[in-house]
Amino acid sequence: MLIPRQRIKIALRLWMPVLMLRIVVAHTLIQGSIRPHAIIILPNSAGTEVLVCYEDEGVYIDTYGRITKDTVLQWGEMPASVAYLQSNQVMGWGEKAIELRSANTGNLEGVFMHKKAQKLKFLCERNDKVFFASVQSGGSSQIYFMTLGQNSLFNW
Repeated sequence: MLIPRQRIKIALRLWMPVLMLRIVVAHTLIQGSIRPHAIIILPNSAGTEVLVCYEDEGVYIDTYGRITKDTVLQWGEMPASVAYLQSNQVMGWGEKAIELRSANTGNLEGVFMHKKAQKLKFLCERNDKVFFASVQSGGSSQIYFMTLGQNSLFNW
């Protein structure tokens, strides 16, 4: 579902220790719901700037819901899972590829193509490894890990 950025109003409400997000669509012409992925508090912002990832994009906003950057993080495909990494990068797991982007700029820094289409979900990050799992119907799944080397390039 494509939703023009100007038709979305993002409102944040801070309750300690919970950060709540409400995405309000300005017009009711849009069918369905917006699929949220992650709210990433950007480092070096003292908690006042976040990257809100939903659908196939991410928007940089402040705690008042105002857009802080003209840049929109645009995924190549709708990710099933999005996670912030200690290397100040955002990783998105799509059915055809895994994308690695800068958390500050949204620029694409790496991409890993799957051999076959599959739904992958982020599990955790430990040291220089990122763990994720395949999600399959019938209850079976497989766990993978990826090592992030220097400059956070993929090693599978």
